[in-house]
Amino acid sequence: MLKNLQTELQFFGKYVVQQSRSNLTRQKHNVSRSLYNSIHYKLDEKNGNFDLSFIMDYYGTFLDKGVKGTKSNYVENSNSPYSYKNKKPPMQPLADWAKKRNIRLRDDKGKFKKGNYRTIGFILQNSIFEKGIRATMFFTKPFLVAFDRYPELLSKAFAQDIIDILKDNNNGENIR
Repeated sequence: MLKNLQTELQFFGKYVVQQSRSNLTRQKHNVSRSLYNSIHYKLDEKNGNFDLSFIMDYYGTFLDKGVKGTKSNYVENSNSPYSYKNKKPPMQPLADWAKKRNIRLRDDKGKFKKGNYRTIGFILQNSIFEKGIRATMFFTKPFLVAFDRYPELLSKAFAQDIIDILKDNNNGENIR
């Protein structure tokens, strides 16, 4: 019934998803593509009410907003609701990440040690626990840009839908 409004909401959702995915790639946070592939939107309509939701893997919110560390903090994280207190991040995903990135330790002579990625995972786990995770705003920035830009478009689409409904009810006569 409100086709123009629905179309604009779909454009809003597609824009935020596309820009969020682009930001992940541009910021080099796209090693496994798991988070990238998980980002999508869902638009539901019930009785003329629209519900637009954005969905992504759980850890995406931590990457977007950042996490405060126990000993120091990044400036970008000052408004983050998340912080490490006594529970460290999981070690195994960090070891897997290091393996995908081919990060290895060197010995005293500068030669690569035979990789124990578990050790690297442990080092990364402690570093992240102390320093935190820097906020990337990969989702927040495109959402705010779209949110600032779309109210006018949404109101025009809604107004056009009302005009179309009135035309249908008045057998196609012009409405002012």
